[in-house]
Amino acid sequence: MGKNKPRHAEHNAKGTKKNPFGQQADKSELLKRMKAAADKAKKED
Repeated sequence: MGKNKPRHAEHNAKGTKKNPFGQQADKSELLKRMKAAADKAKKED
């Protein structure tokens, strides 16, 4: 490996299984995930 190699892989890199190329994020899916995360955070308090 050379000096110019990345030190880590980005968790949200384009072209991965979780974030494939050419796919626009679905807004309703995003809102559902955000609300679920907010509810989870509320329960932990």
